[in-house]
Amino acid sequence: MVNCCGLITVKNEPVPLKSIVVEVSVQGHVATVSSTLQYENQEQSPLEAIFVFPLPGEAAVCRFSAKIGQTEVVAEVQEKQKAQEQYDDALSSGQQAFLLEESDESPDVFKLSVGSLPPGEKASVSLDYVTELAVQADDGLRLCLPAVLNPRYQPQGSDSGSGGSAQVSSVPAGSVPYSLSLSAHVSSPHPISRVESNCPLDPLNYLNTEKTQATVSLAAGHQFDRDVELLLYYQDTHQPTAIVEAAQASAKPGSLMGDPVVMLSLYPEFPKDVMSSMTSHGEFLFVVDRSGSMECPMHLGSGSQDRIGSARETLLLLLKSLPMGCYFNIIGFGSSYESFFPKSVEYSQKTMDEALQKVKEMRADLGGTEILQPLKHIYSQPCLPDQPRQLFLFTDGEVGNTKEVLDLVKTNAGSHRCFSFGIGEGASTALISGVAKQARGHAQFITGQDRMQPKVMQSLRFALQPAVVDISVKWNVPKGVSVNPLSPPIRVVFQGQRALLYAQLTGESSGDTEGSVTVKYSLAKQPVENQLSFSLKPTENTGMTVHRLGARTLIQSLEVEEREQDGEKEGVKEKVIELSVQSGVSSAFTAFIAVHKGDGEALHGPLLHRHVPTPMLYHSSMPMLLSCGMTRCSPMVIACSLQKNICAPALNAIEVFGYDNNCSEDFDSPAPTSKPVRDPLLQLISLQKASGSWVLEAALAEVLVKTEEEVSKPKPAQVDQEVWATVLALVWLYGFKMEAQEEWQFLAMKAVSWIQAQKVASVSECVQAGNTLLGCQVQKDTLGL
Repeated sequence: MVNCCGLITVKNEPVPLKSIVVEVSVQGHVATVSSTLQYENQEQSPLEAIFVFPLPGEAAVCRFSAKIGQTEVVAEVQEKQKAQEQYDDALSSGQQAFLLEESDESPDVFKLSVGSLPPGEKASVSLDYVTELAVQADDGLRLCLPAVLNPRYQPQGSDSGSGGSAQVSSVPAGSVPYSLSLSAHVSSPHPISRVESNCPLDPLNYLNTEKTQATVSLAAGHQFDRDVELLLYYQDTHQPTAIVEAAQASAKPGSLMGDPVVMLSLYPEFPKDVMSSMTSHGEFLFVVDRSGSMECPMHLGSGSQDRIGSARETLLLLLKSLPMGCYFNIIGFGSSYESFFPKSVEYSQKTMDEALQKVKEMRADLGGTEILQPLKHIYSQPCLPDQPRQLFLFTDGEVGNTKEVLDLVKTNAGSHRCFSFGIGEGASTALISGVAKQARGHAQFITGQDRMQPKVMQSLRFALQPAVVDISVKWNVPKGVSVNPLSPPIRVVFQGQRALLYAQLTGESSGDTEGSVTVKYSLAKQPVENQLSFSLKPTENTGMTVHRLGARTLIQSLEVEEREQDGEKEGVKEKVIELSVQSGVSSAFTAFIAVHKGDGEALHGPLLHRHVPTPMLYHSSMPMLLSCGMTRCSPMVIACSLQKNICAPALNAIEVFGYDNNCSEDFDSPAPTSKPVRDPLLQLISLQKASGSWVLEAALAEVLVKTEEEVSKPKPAQVDQEVWATVLALVWLYGFKMEAQEEWQFLAMKAVSWIQAQKVASVSECVQAGNTLLGCQVQKDTLGL
């Protein structure tokens, strides 16, 4: 039994990656991330190292360079096959070469090959990418550095051994034999309120009195047991902004890089009267991952709930919050899929009770993560008249065929909206963000100590708000200037949610330097208009971030178009390659290649192949084995249990793509001796009827910490028992659970609507009696009565 973890040779020699240094530069809503990876060949022969790693799904890699000794070689973007051939040629002729390419299956996984490092040589590889920051429920802007790459489940029959696919060598997070340091410089038009993280940070350091610039660093000793998440909070974050970035001096005018590019950040605000009316229609389909990895804890640390347990609680909340008159169904998926009902059923007390019983019995017992088949099944079902289809997808996002899934969702985008939730560390950003983007929905990520419920209820609020239709964008620019949009047309708008638009500005105006953009749409049959004026004067020193994000946006649209046409439409692939090479931004059809010719002497000795391990998050008494069926790979992977600190060698090329139960229970762990304490809020929610009312019963009295008699006695004489119970439940929620209002707001609205429908004369008396009984001071108006 070998006594260490990681990727090693037969002689126990360590992997060549020594450290990762990350510098982040944030400008408002976008960021440039620069990573430097330090390698060292400590072996007696020339070495090739392969490192597979994740990047945010929306990121655009825009620079790649390598430094060997004192010589820096900057990579150039080339057509992918040509770059691969050049890399192989360089290695076979004894030169040093570096190749960076996007995975064929998923745009958020990259493979870096570091070739022909001589014995004892050090090399550093630098990688820059630009990315948009996602807006969170609390208006924070989220930058995620995915340190954790979870194994991606490859459906049976799919080609997982192709040359471009990203195969992974894994060790448990926390056992990674290299270090990470990170520093960030934040700049914003609005003052920076605070910066938070799921990892320990050094204190925030403001650089000016206006607090519009600051620096922050990750505290030393990062364990690689989670993605690194930075949450940035600005004052007045909902103010629309525009940045016009100057053209690249060396680029040809008329080309994308040779013209200014504008980025608009819009926050549509809806009229208040429209927002108070929630729809009571809709077909709600809750699609829940039941693969083995859903048994993993939500986060590392004692007392963490498992992912499937959190999903069960969330489904309870969703089922109680649905409006009367809608339809619903719940589909669980893994290697196979199961529906609660053969087809969607009308929401009633009977169907809700039936579904809740099945939710209680729901386990992570369906094997691997295969999303494609359940989605095909859903799309084969006809939509219900006057019931817009709303899909809620819950998954830890560990799939290998991301592009296939996104193409299927896009094909069916006209029939539904999709709200997606990435659960746990390492969920694929390309998958979670991609399905929401293609199906006009909204994506959320639940990591670290996050609770799933508030984020899901925010998405339910979006799903219940009136649909926005007839969206149009009109640019107004001076004579002589024309606008070439780089972003696809806006297809969805949510209250208070940002829309980012990119456009190329061609030509010059004689004098006027002002432009504007107008977004018009129809909401609940009312026309709404939002306008933003901006200066055409370019901002200096933006490092071409806006151009590159604009290029990435256009490249992604063209890549989808090329896949839809199955490569039959001429010129699309060529246009992507031309745009990628011109802007220096990665694409599915290009790769970065750097060759260092050195002193011209060939390197002697057999070329060794090494996979640098990527951290995997799982906690299991069973070692995680991963396929190593890669063209240049036959390493020995060492898998290590976090619970028992046992390491066992996993032999070369063991294929276990069908096995996704990374988090099975420890077989010899003692059974729990005490009954778990139930959350009183969840208890109260579980007692509510589908109509919105509560019944006066012992279980309700228990939540209120009273006896049945104590609860019944103060009831005003002329008031029905059910009305009294419902008022008590509302007073308790507003009196004791305001911090969780996001989670129960819809079921409270249902309760209020139900009370109003009973036409009770003495509501004020009820609320007063409820306050006296529970020791609260909740006003009738606060309850919405």
